[in-house]
Amino acid sequence: MSLTRLYSVVKKEFIHIKRDVPSLVIALLMPVIFVLLFGYAVNTDVEKIDMAILDMDKTYQSRELINKFHATRYFTPVNYLKNTGEIRKSIMDNSADVALIIPSGFGEKVETGEKATTQLVINGVDPTIARTALQSSVMLSRTYVFELIENTGFNLTENMERLDVRTKVWFNPDLESSKFIVPALIGLVMQNITVILTSFSLVREKERGTIELLIVTPIRSVELIVGKMAPYVIIGTIDFLLALFLGTWWFEVPVQGSLALLIVLGILFVMCALAIGMLISSIADNQAQAMQMALLFLLPSVILSGFMFPREAMPLPIHTAGYLLPVTYFINILRDIILKGADFSYLVDDTIALGILTVLLLAIASAQFKKRLD
Repeated sequence: MSLTRLYSVVKKEFIHIKRDVPSLVIALLMPVIFVLLFGYAVNTDVEKIDMAILDMDKTYQSRELINKFHATRYFTPVNYLKNTGEIRKSIMDNSADVALIIPSGFGEKVETGEKATTQLVINGVDPTIARTALQSSVMLSRTYVFELIENTGFNLTENMERLDVRTKVWFNPDLESSKFIVPALIGLVMQNITVILTSFSLVREKERGTIELLIVTPIRSVELIVGKMAPYVIIGTIDFLLALFLGTWWFEVPVQGSLALLIVLGILFVMCALAIGMLISSIADNQAQAMQMALLFLLPSVILSGFMFPREAMPLPIHTAGYLLPVTYFINILRDIILKGADFSYLVDDTIALGILTVLLLAIASAQFKKRLD
C-alpha cells in the first residue's frame, strides 16, 4: 500500500465533503437531534389521563372521590358531562381517555357504610394508557376505603369492599397491543414508502442533467411538481390498499368503521406524504442529500406520531412537534375508523389538518423549485 496514493484519496474525499456543506451539516446534526428527541420522547410512564366526569350524585362524598382521582396525578378532569349519552362522544372524539360515572345515592351509601359503586369507562385503544388507568383506579379505591375506615372507625375486615370501582374497557377489551400497533404501522409504512418514492424524483433529473430540458419548456413549477407526483399517487394508493388488507386480515384487526371512508382519507394521506418527498427532492442537490433529509424526517416520526409511545407522556414541546407530522393525524384516523368505528364527524379536525398540510407542502415545494430555476 502506498501512503502517498492513500493520502491523495483521503485528501480528495475531504475536498468533496467540504464542498458538500449541506450533507456535512446534516450528518453532524443528526446524532444531536436524535439523542435529544428520543431521550425526551421515548417514555411509557403515563402521568396525564384526561378524565370526563358524570356526577349524578353531586354530594360532598362524590366531590371528594373526584378530588381523590385528581390527586393521584394520573387523572386530569377535563370536562363534566350532563348525561350518559355524552360518555361515548367524549371518548370517541378523544377529548377524554376515561369517563368516571358516579351514580345518585353514592354519598348516602358511603355515609351509612353500604357498598358504594362507581364505574370507570376506559378507552382501550392505547393499552399503555388503559393499563395505567386500571391500576390507578384499583389503588385509589383501596386508599379511599382506608381513609373512610380511619375517619369513621368501621371494622377494617368488614369494609374492605366498601367502594367498588367497576371498570369497563371499550374498543379493545383484551388490551391487545397488536390492535394498537397494526393500524399505526399501516400509516407509518405508507409514509416511509411514499416519501422515499418521490424524494429522488427531481434529484435524478438534476444529476442526469435533464432538468435543463424542463427549464426551457413553458411548464410552470407547480405543474411540474404535481405532474411528477401524479403517477406516484396511483402507486401509493395501491400500496396503501395492500398494506391495509395485509394488516387487517393477517393480524386479525377488522375494520369496525367505513372502509370506503378509510380509503378516501388514505388517498389524501398518500398525496400529503408524496408532497413531503417532492419538497425534499426540490431542496436536495443530489441523491445522498435526499436520503439524509428523508431519514431526518422519517426516523423522528416513529416517535413523535404516537406510533408506539403515548404522546400524552411526552413533554409539551415534543408533543407539540408531533402536530407538524401528517402521519400523526393519519394514525388517529386509522385507529378511530379501524378500532372505534368512528364516522366522519369525529375525523373532521384530522382531515382538515391533512388537507392544509398537503396544500402547504405542495406550495412550498413549488416555490422552492422556482427559486432553483432562477
